[in-house]
Amino acid sequence: MNFLKSGLQTVLGSQEPGTLPTGAETVERLVERVSSSTLLEDRRDACRALRALSKKYRVEVGVQGFPALLQVMEMDRADPEIIGYCLDTLCHVTSREPFEEEADNPNITVHIGEQFTEIFIKSVENVTLVLNCLEEYDFRVRWSAIKLLTELLANKPKEIQEIVLVSPMGVSKLMDLLIDSREVIRNDALLLLIQLTKGNANIQKIVAFENAFDRLFDVIKEEGNLDGGIVVEDCLLLMLNLLKNNPSNQQFFKEGSYIQRLAPMFVIPPEQEEIGMTPQKISNMLRMLQIVRALVSPNNSQHVVTSCQKAMRSSGLLEGLCNIIMGSGVSPDILTETINTVAEVIRGDVNNQEYFNSVMAPSNPPRPALIVLLMSMVNEKQPLPLRCAVLYCFQSYLYKNEAGQNALVQTLLPSTAQISSLTSGQLLCGGLFSTDPLSNWFSAISLAHALLENPTQKEQLLRVLLATSVGSTPVSLLQQCTQLLQQANCKFQSKVALLMLLAVWLSHCQLAVKTFLSSPGSVAYLIAQIAANEHDDNEYLIQGLCAFLMGICIQFNDNSVQSNKRDDLCQLLVKRIGLETYSAKLGEVSKHENYSRSAKQPQIRIRSSSDLLLDYEFCKLFKALESAITITVNGFGSGADNINELTLSQEASGLVGQYKDIIRDQDSRLQKLQEQMRNFETENMLLKAQLEQAQNTNAQLSDQNILLKAQLQAASDLQKSQQQQSPFHLLPTQGENVNHQVEALESKLAAVTIQQQDQQSRASYFEAENRRLLNEIEQLRQRVTEAEKSAEEGKSDLEKLQKDQEDLMELLTDQENKMRSYRHTLKNLGHKVEDDSEEDEPDVDGTKNV
Repeated sequence: MNFLKSGLQTVLGSQEPGTLPTGAETVERLVERVSSSTLLEDRRDACRALRALSKKYRVEVGVQGFPALLQVMEMDRADPEIIGYCLDTLCHVTSREPFEEEADNPNITVHIGEQFTEIFIKSVENVTLVLNCLEEYDFRVRWSAIKLLTELLANKPKEIQEIVLVSPMGVSKLMDLLIDSREVIRNDALLLLIQLTKGNANIQKIVAFENAFDRLFDVIKEEGNLDGGIVVEDCLLLMLNLLKNNPSNQQFFKEGSYIQRLAPMFVIPPEQEEIGMTPQKISNMLRMLQIVRALVSPNNSQHVVTSCQKAMRSSGLLEGLCNIIMGSGVSPDILTETINTVAEVIRGDVNNQEYFNSVMAPSNPPRPALIVLLMSMVNEKQPLPLRCAVLYCFQSYLYKNEAGQNALVQTLLPSTAQISSLTSGQLLCGGLFSTDPLSNWFSAISLAHALLENPTQKEQLLRVLLATSVGSTPVSLLQQCTQLLQQANCKFQSKVALLMLLAVWLSHCQLAVKTFLSSPGSVAYLIAQIAANEHDDNEYLIQGLCAFLMGICIQFNDNSVQSNKRDDLCQLLVKRIGLETYSAKLGEVSKHENYSRSAKQPQIRIRSSSDLLLDYEFCKLFKALESAITITVNGFGSGADNINELTLSQEASGLVGQYKDIIRDQDSRLQKLQEQMRNFETENMLLKAQLEQAQNTNAQLSDQNILLKAQLQAASDLQKSQQQQSPFHLLPTQGENVNHQVEALESKLAAVTIQQQDQQSRASYFEAENRRLLNEIEQLRQRVTEAEKSAEEGKSDLEKLQKDQEDLMELLTDQENKMRSYRHTLKNLGHKVEDDSEEDEPDVDGTKNV
């Protein structure tokens, strides 16, 4: 401290004996010296002193010193030392963190650094001045500039991002820091870029196209790949920033073959499996998995996801992930995140799904990886995050995978073959009827995903029979689910899961609805649940799900079950519940807090096991059918006939289905023809290019041919003129030379002529092939036109059929109204007339009152 005092006295000049200036006075005099001194050394000493005081007297230095410091940075750029002092001083003034030296300073507020940052960036030139300092190679200047930019960015991120974005070569200057040989500068630049790229797609694109991925992979390699330290994690974090929610960078990453550079990092040596991973390597691995997921997230563009999934399979990355899942000694965090990653790598990609289905676990005897994972899912002793990850992976395996859905259902159907090994269907049925509510939930959702958009498997699953006890009569799976739902000891999560499974199963499947309505007590249970007066959120959800299942039974009812036809069920709702109450109960599903959270994304993200309620695909189904069900039920209550695709008669539905199949087939043929036509057009373009090249070559050969003929003619004329002019014969050597020239020219001319003929033949072939392709393209265009016309006619026929049905229903409605009017008139005239409204109505259990 004495040294500082003596130094200040040297800089400020002599003071009265026994007195020292205040902090504000000291800063004021130093700032004055910085501004007015003509000697560089004096300015440098004053800046050094200001840097020393900037921690204790931050407010004074900031208020008085900004203009002087900026002036020095502009005027004295040639002196790295003074520039470093200025940058350090500005860094202290704008710092977010308080200093020990200013603990007793009453002028310091919590956000003082942010306030000074706001003042500093009011002039964009100030930030540009700091960016220009990055071009200086001197360590003191470059490192101090990085630290100052980091502080400014932390205080005002969006403002600094916009300034850097419009600054000429601003991002390029920052990217050059990654190749600095000094690790401190490179590492701090990484941290700066991580902050700079957060949430700004434009900066992310510029950084990516400034060769960021190559530089980051180089740094990762220098640091030892995944075995490296925190620097590797910083590189991966910056890479993740560049890829997440940025389709342009994702496509650039894929096209740049960077996925191929990722794949080797997922190969874990056997010896490392035995000793385990260090905490830092676990962090690095988690970042790597997040990068992979950023490329194949379901929220991404489908085109990008598909291309990345293909590259991950061909590069061996998917194989590496599967080996990690089946490996030993893998930490729970890595295992869970790897399963989630595999889920998104295979989701919707048939080839990847087939590969995953073929993976075998290294057990004795070997078992499919899917079976091992499902065993973990239905095991209540396994960690909840792991069980959720397995469910997500299994859902992704079944997503748009009809073969996988069919294979799962087949394991439940009766078979003559002796099956000794455990199957996926057996595991799910065991979990569905276990005493663990979570196993019930996981198993029910898994079975529901085997039925999504697959009417065939919905009907096949109706054939599944279960033996509830030895010697008892087998019951169907649907009947067993219905009975389990009605049991008093059925837990809340189990009820939710069973109701969702039944809703998915019955939707768009009239046969399943018929089977459910034929089950004793099924309708009575739903009505009783809907009519209950409960005030608990969980009970509201159960009532809403029951209302939804009841609506599905009305919407997809083929009227084949006596006393439970569509009109009977609607009358039951009107009588027992009321349409307004029913609609309110139906709306309870979407009002539940779990609905909005579950409907956001396919992956299950929960805080506790109690959050496992609604499923993503179920939420999509509910959203698609809620309005249709409401219109149908309310339409019945108002006396109007609501006719749409879902409420047509069975015969009309079949006819509409036939038309839809025809249109779908025509659309498929049309797409194939268009694809074939595009291929022919591409081939035609290539042939045109080859033809043009052949014609150019032919023209060149023609020119050479003409030139050679001229040279040959000139040589012949020379030979003749020499023979005529000289009375003596030419010397043997001269005569031989001319003859050799003529022979060489004739030989070359013959070769060129042959080559020209060959090119002419090729050109003729190309022209003929081009004409053939043009004819085929024209024929394809005619077929496409015919297919489009046929498709339009099919759609027109479908629309006409639906219009005819609507007209028919209007006529029936008019006739019914007239009949009612006639009955009313006859009653007024004193005639006894039976009224339809006097007919017995069905009771709660579906039977009629007598």
